[in-house]
Amino acid sequence: MPINIPNALTLLRILLIPVLAVVFYLPFQGHLLVAAGIFTLAAVTDWFDGYLARRLGQMTAFGAFLDPVADKLMVAVALVLLVERHDTPLFTLAASVIIGREIVISALREWMAELGERTSVAVSYIGKVKTAFQMVAVIGLLAIDPARDGTWLLGLCYVLLYTAAVFTLWSMVAYLRAAAHVIRAREGIS
Repeated sequence: MPINIPNALTLLRILLIPVLAVVFYLPFQGHLLVAAGIFTLAAVTDWFDGYLARRLGQMTAFGAFLDPVADKLMVAVALVLLVERHDTPLFTLAASVIIGREIVISALREWMAELGERTSVAVSYIGKVKTAFQMVAVIGLLAIDPARDGTWLLGLCYVLLYTAAVFTLWSMVAYLRAAAHVIRAREGIS
């Protein structure tokens, strides 16, 4: 297991997951802002580790495996925490769609990699847009206590999360269609 700077940042992101959960529940003034800060740090390291891996020529198979796992774990844990605090059917549905999509696409990518077709389900532009909406929404939702701060900012964060859920479904359909095209071509089905 090669530990270089990008892989260390990815491991840090994984280590921040239990810290996020503990801070989210600790009863001290500003705990939600600290939780949002932890998630923000994780989001920044997600971008930064990929940048450094490419820039420094430190891309590894271990990093390629661990980076998306760390991303999905952090987002899933944050959304599970938020479902408790923002306990509405629509919020729960949006969180479930986002988490479910991550599981489906991870399995699809693994399956396509086994077929030697991993590039057919590479990250798309719509997936990147989804991630941007999702990250901003989660940071805001972690920082805001809906019981005390029912502001326009909370409403904006809900809109961003619901928009991310729509982009999530859109990108999932695009990935599934790309995979179906590959499967049909391999099996000679038109």
